[in-house]
Amino acid sequence: MYYGRTETKLLLVLQVEQTCLICNIYTQGEVQVVNGTNVKLKCTFTSNHPVTPQSVTVSWNFRPINSASDESVFYYHEVPYPPVDGRFKDHAVWSGDIMKRDASITLHEVPPNFNGTFICQVRNRPDVHGSNGETVLKVVNKVSLSEIGVLALAVGGACGVILILLGIFVAVRYYRKRNMENDIELHPQEREWKDSTVLVYNSFYA
Repeated sequence: MYYGRTETKLLLVLQVEQTCLICNIYTQGEVQVVNGTNVKLKCTFTSNHPVTPQSVTVSWNFRPINSASDESVFYYHEVPYPPVDGRFKDHAVWSGDIMKRDASITLHEVPPNFNGTFICQVRNRPDVHGSNGETVLKVVNKVSLSEIGVLALAVGGACGVILILLGIFVAVRYYRKRNMENDIELHPQEREWKDSTVLVYNSFYA
C-alpha cells in the first residue's frame, strides 16, 4: 500500500507538470492594411520552460477566405526559413526575437490575395501543447492620387466660395452701417439750416 500511494502521488505530480508546460500565444485579432503597403503580424508567447534558440520552433500558416486548407507562410528554428515559392515568396520576413518571446513576421507589399487568416504556432520543447494564435488580415484598396486631388479641389473650392460670400456679406453690412451714420449726422444740420431760414423770413416780414 505504501508504494502504491507513492506511485499515485508521483503520477499526479507528473500530470500537473505536463499540464503546466503549455505555450500561451498572443496575436492581434484583426489587422487592416492598405493594398501595396507593409504590415507586421505580431505574435508573442509565454512558456513555463526555459526559452532557448534551439528549443523554440515557429510556424506561420495562412488560410484563405472560404478555404479549409492552410498554406505555409514562414518557418523558424534557430534561423529564419522564408518561403522559396508560392504567394509569400519575397513577401514574408522575420521580425521576431525568440529570446524576447517574440515570433512576429512582416509582410511586404501586401496584395489583395493576402486576405484571410494567418496562424502563428509556437512550440518550446517540452511545451508542445497549447492553442495557436490567429490574426484576420483585411487588405483594403488605397485611394488613388487623382481621387485625392479631386477631393481636395472640391473641398478647397467650397471653402473659397464660402469665404467670398462671407466677405461680400460683411462688406455690405459695413457700407450700410456707414451710410446710416452719415444720414444721422446730416439730418440735424439740415434741420438747423431750415430753422434759421424761417427765423430770418419771419424777422423780415415782421
